[in-house]
Amino acid sequence: MLLVTGSTGHLGANLVRRLLDDGQRVRVLVRQQNDLTALDGLDVEKAYGDLRDLAACRNAVAGCQRIHHCAALVSTLAGNRKHRRDIFECNVLGTRNLLRAAREADVERVVVTGSLSAVGHTPDRPCNEDDLFNPFEPNLPYGFSKALVEHECWKAVAEGLPVVVAVSCAILGPNDFKPSRMGRTLVDFANRRLRAYVPGGFEFVSARDMVQGHLLAMDRGRPGQRYIFSTQFLTVDELLGIFEQVTGQRRPRLRLPGPLMSGIAAVVDQALRFFPAVPRRFTPGAVRLLRMQRRADCSRAKSELGYQPTSIADAVREAHAFFVTRGLIMDSLTAGTVPVPKSAAASAAARKI
Repeated sequence: MLLVTGSTGHLGANLVRRLLDDGQRVRVLVRQQNDLTALDGLDVEKAYGDLRDLAACRNAVAGCQRIHHCAALVSTLAGNRKHRRDIFECNVLGTRNLLRAAREADVERVVVTGSLSAVGHTPDRPCNEDDLFNPFEPNLPYGFSKALVEHECWKAVAEGLPVVVAVSCAILGPNDFKPSRMGRTLVDFANRRLRAYVPGGFEFVSARDMVQGHLLAMDRGRPGQRYIFSTQFLTVDELLGIFEQVTGQRRPRLRLPGPLMSGIAAVVDQALRFFPAVPRRFTPGAVRLLRMQRRADCSRAKSELGYQPTSIADAVREAHAFFVTRGLIMDSLTAGTVPVPKSAAASAAARKI
């Protein structure tokens, strides 16, 4: 029996489906009050509870040999005190509880989803697993929490529990039920609700590749090590070029300079600092991350685990098809509402065959 946390999130929903396709028996830890649409029709065993409850973690872990810990509260906001406390409790204390329960139950191995936010930034070269998180740089509460999550992982390793960290970049792909920040961006782009964008760049990973990374880390990863999984670095302009090909829509004409957008985002952030639940596309943290143009080196995952990245363009196509099926996007390629680039037209023709 395998336990998966965060099964209704983007990574977790894809991972659960892959495990089931591989013939695995899967248990998921979910909160009963949450939207469980991502699990509809799936042959999984549900354990109800909250990671912040040690007893619930013990109940979920019982009888499981391996654990994929994908659950996390993800945010690019600095937020108010309550918001920061929620991130700390969900991410750090939740991980501590789960690892304690796993150690008590003699679980064979745990793979914990990490974040590039918890890897040190090196402007002159791509970062790698040996680059330390720098707490004296301007980091978001989420980044701090993921660095502390890794601390809990290494402490568990020292106490005898085999734990591997699978470091994720920005995920793109299907089964994005909530949807995620990147998923919302694609939906808004396809529906022509994206009015402006900010230049920059980031490391992106396809959902398919991140799932494969989790499985490789589980089977081949060295306990006490972290492995970075990325598919491709893309500038925002390159990513929007893929969006154009896949959706048949044109990118926004308004391309806001980074410094200007940083100022606007800072003002809005101050005005809404007591309302962290209000959705915001361009937070100061998100703009800063794009402007940093962080690059990542996946050499360790490739050499030690046999990781082979696939294609971000394919991931975007899969995500688009998923959102069309869910009714969040009108398929403009088949509806013929806008001129379609040649590559997108070929993709649409392929879907009709």
